[in-house]
Amino acid sequence: MDLAIIIAVVVVALVFDYTNGFHDAANAIATSVSTRALTPRIALLLAAVMNFVGAFLGQKVAHTVSDTITPPEGSHGLTIVMAGLIGAIAWNIITWYFGLPSSSSHALIGGLVGSALAAGVGVSWDTVVNKVVIPMIISPLFAFGAGFAVMLAIMWLFRRANQHKAMRGFRIAQTVSAAAMALGHGLQDAQKTMGVIFLALLTGGYVAESDGLPFWVIFSAAAAISLGTYSGGWRIMRTLGRRIIHLDPARGFAAESVAASVLYTTAYVIEAPISTTHTITSAVMGVGATKRLSAVRWGVAKSILLAWVFTFPAAGTMAALTYWLCHVVFRLP
Repeated sequence: MDLAIIIAVVVVALVFDYTNGFHDAANAIATSVSTRALTPRIALLLAAVMNFVGAFLGQKVAHTVSDTITPPEGSHGLTIVMAGLIGAIAWNIITWYFGLPSSSSHALIGGLVGSALAAGVGVSWDTVVNKVVIPMIISPLFAFGAGFAVMLAIMWLFRRANQHKAMRGFRIAQTVSAAAMALGHGLQDAQKTMGVIFLALLTGGYVAESDGLPFWVIFSAAAAISLGTYSGGWRIMRTLGRRIIHLDPARGFAAESVAASVLYTTAYVIEAPISTTHTITSAVMGVGATKRLSAVRWGVAKSILLAWVFTFPAAGTMAALTYWLCHVVFRLP
């Protein structure tokens, strides 16, 4: 019975990883497509490849995710993990449908916490607060400020340059910054799925807490997010690339470079599963504000902000309801 549930949890986790890929595909490539630095198909292929590579570059974020809750061993604990995943997937699909770039990361953590609370099992609030909630607040604020500052620096450095030649150079440079952003997305988001699968294996007694991630876990998570990315996220891409602000190549390069830097720093230094969506969206707003504050479509930004605020509790609520259905209606352990 436990083995069957573990297999089911792994499958659902990979489905979440796939939805993460198409939900967050826009994070890496929307700015490059909107500035015509890359064609949509080439951009998606680049993002898919770099997502796959990025998934192999670390395990610290995965272990942070697996430490957020402490479900009991056996079938009951696996049901809790399953409910958390389903809650996250449901919120991902809802926000994707409406074209809102919400956070898959916070949907996942919120789902796990929601199902754990519904089941009355332990939540590591120290991990949730210090490595999820605080970075959730700080990372978009920093990305906005850094995006604004970097764009001001670029404007000053190239103030006497031929604008046509400069923009052509930045359009080429965006290929590098988009690749760096996609690599950071794979580094961050694929690891979150790895963490959930590791948590399921730990709950089922198939690994010890001190063990590293099995290679098949890393490979399958990398493949799932890569395939999801290649399938595209056109609804959210329009929101990021056009509806917030119309970007030029210089601003696209600045936003992607800042966002990628934040992703690498948080993955390797803080070990925090931050939102790639929050990071790139805030960076886009920051670079856009250098035109003038009114250039940013703050109405769209308000809708995105509301989606961010509601993601954690909404995914948690859906996960709690899923746990209740599994435990009470379907009589699962």
